[in-house]
Amino acid sequence: MRSLPVFRQNFRGLSLVLGLALLLAACASRPENGALLINDKPAADATTHDILIATTRERDERPGTYFNGERTQRLDYAEAVISVPPAHKASQIEWPETFPGDPEKEFVTRSAHYIDGQDAFRARLNQRLGKLPTQNRTTFLFIHGYNTLFAEGLYRFTQFVHDANFPGVPVFFTWASRGKLTDYVYDLNSALAARSALEKALIDISRSNTREIVILAHSMGNQLLMETIRQMTPKDREALFRKIETVVLASPDIDIDVFKEQLRRIGKLREPLIILTSSDDKALRVSEVIAGGKQRVGSYADDKELADLGAIVLNLTELSAPDSINHSKFAELAQYAPELRSVLSQRSLGAQSTSGNGLQQSGTDLKSFVTSTAQVAITLPISLVTAPLSLVTGGN
Repeated sequence: MRSLPVFRQNFRGLSLVLGLALLLAACASRPENGALLINDKPAADATTHDILIATTRERDERPGTYFNGERTQRLDYAEAVISVPPAHKASQIEWPETFPGDPEKEFVTRSAHYIDGQDAFRARLNQRLGKLPTQNRTTFLFIHGYNTLFAEGLYRFTQFVHDANFPGVPVFFTWASRGKLTDYVYDLNSALAARSALEKALIDISRSNTREIVILAHSMGNQLLMETIRQMTPKDREALFRKIETVVLASPDIDIDVFKEQLRRIGKLREPLIILTSSDDKALRVSEVIAGGKQRVGSYADDKELADLGAIVLNLTELSAPDSINHSKFAELAQYAPELRSVLSQRSLGAQSTSGNGLQQSGTDLKSFVTSTAQVAITLPISLVTAPLSLVTGGN
């Protein structure tokens, strides 16, 4: 007979899963197919973003769909131009009420096509980079998380690129998530099955004409990213690290013990990882239950322990979220990307004044904080974000 504590634990886990399912069910219907139908209606003040795509998803012949949630053994490529409406609100995706949508009010797809193979993808990436000023030749790679349909990931990345005013070349790596709450194990296996494909994409980008690489991974996409870097040869890993400018792990759905082992194997990066955490992330609570009660990095309670591993931790618990389960808070940060980048890259690390009206110069070098064992807590000015956001840095 099961003991009462075990029964209670299982009942609590089931309640969390059911509660999350109800929250998601209450949301608008999701774009399983036809969400990327081409719209060529003029919209003078709309902004377009040209996204390169590398994927392990299976091609889908249904109109306006391009890729579904099933796996393929090869790395496929595509390109899409997405339009953001003039009245766009930061962190939001203005989904069309009906497809192909209204470019004056909604996200719409202006064009989309497959790219024929690895050589053509690399050529297109270099072509895009070559048209930019030297200082803007940055490649921004985004890896989505669990329960994400192709169109959802593409539009979310477009929202982030738009809100951050990113001037380089955005590349969307999308693996075969089915976009279903009940397919957690399928998604996890799809992510792990995509390791070699992501490795190929990372090597191609690092060998391109890009000056630097920015990587943003979300949720389960962090498991894929960390495992991929872990399996790379030291030579390829070092070549990648030489070009990496920033790696952001948003709401990482990784067992804390697995994460520590990954870091031990990977070794020290040239720049510290930036980890976005939130203690009220409902999706990671469910993941924790599924994983036998082991805490996930994205909701880990001890920011300082993560900082001791050589990371910069942004605790977003007090930040509002664009979703009901508090799992996509990273989308809110896009609009503050220039300010955050300035704070994290400046030679002197500021500390907030007691009045909360600005940053005071501490005269301390940021990299000294990152590589030392000291712990420092910083609160960014409220004017930067709409709620307190704490930053912890640390060393090995």
